[in-house]
Amino acid sequence: MFFHNYKYRLKCIVRDKSMMFWTLFFPIILAILFNLALGNIGSADNFKPINLAVVKNSSYEGEKEFTKVLDEVSDKKRDDVVFNTQYVSKNKAEKLLEDNKVEGYIFFDDDINIVVNKSGLNQTIIKSFVDEYKEKVSTIKRIIKENPGALNEDMMKNLLKDTNYLKEVAISKQSPDPSVNYFYTLIGMACLYGSFLGIKEISAIQANQSSQGARVCVSPTHKIKIFASSMLATTTVELFDIGVLLLFISTVLGVNFSSNLGYILLTCLAGTITGVTMGTFIGIIVKKNEGVKVGILIGATMTMSFLAGMMYDKMKYIVANKLPILAYINPVNLIADSFYSLYFYDTPTKFFINIGILCILSVIFSSITYFVLRGQKYASL
Repeated sequence: MFFHNYKYRLKCIVRDKSMMFWTLFFPIILAILFNLALGNIGSADNFKPINLAVVKNSSYEGEKEFTKVLDEVSDKKRDDVVFNTQYVSKNKAEKLLEDNKVEGYIFFDDDINIVVNKSGLNQTIIKSFVDEYKEKVSTIKRIIKENPGALNEDMMKNLLKDTNYLKEVAISKQSPDPSVNYFYTLIGMACLYGSFLGIKEISAIQANQSSQGARVCVSPTHKIKIFASSMLATTTVELFDIGVLLLFISTVLGVNFSSNLGYILLTCLAGTITGVTMGTFIGIIVKKNEGVKVGILIGATMTMSFLAGMMYDKMKYIVANKLPILAYINPVNLIADSFYSLYFYDTPTKFFINIGILCILSVIFSSITYFVLRGQKYASL
């Protein structure tokens, strides 16, 4: 009887076109829109060499040291090239600046001068470069004046050389990508959409909610067994929907996930069960019709998705800093954070914390649903 009801409920869920749209096709459509909107967000902060012009005049010939340093930071063979430099006449430099083909130009008279037509990061970098050079030249001149014997070839190299006292060390196996959290949060939201199925299934066995529920209550099969088979069917369908979404996001859209397939499947399973049991919890606690329950669920899901950073990525960190308890009781955030932990961190500690909390939430939702459902009695049907 258990497997007969499981097969029956499986067919009913799959044939519900409206429910299949919201749990399967709607998240895929959102994923496509996210990809179109966020496709270049990862490369938006990449530094590009700054277009710079240098005026070649009679004074330019006397600034060989400066042009030598400038050529070094403009060498395209370097990985850390700063400037894309071109040497032109003053009229040409003014024309390039007017047409916004360069961020500024440098010309020489008694001093090194910078000309820009607006303020910005690139213009600040140009000014900082020139100011640093002037400061080093001033230092060398002062040493020559005060203690010429102290200035040797090694000291000159050290003065003109940029020394970096910081070492860049990777804290994880992946480079940070701000776009991935949007997709991870989308999967978390899709997992909670399983709550729609949970509400539908709990209504189907409550006599005061549907005619089907009335028939279940007078049937010889215990309604807890019927409910258990319905939950298994619901979890099966929702897990399939999440699997399709995950496959689409990773293969078609190229979003990076961890290579640990087992942990990914565990996250999908924990998220799906949490979503379905949350739906049964709302369905059993709220004593209103199914439309009201769905409205409450949509509001709760959208709020959780917003707090997890789906609409505004910085909201996730605001919540974590200002009110961290919300981050730990928000299933969407826990699911998204589990995927991000697999993607970014080398150790699975945070991942297992998130999965553990999801399991606790599922147990709480399931326990409340079970005890309330078991205690329901009807005077008449």
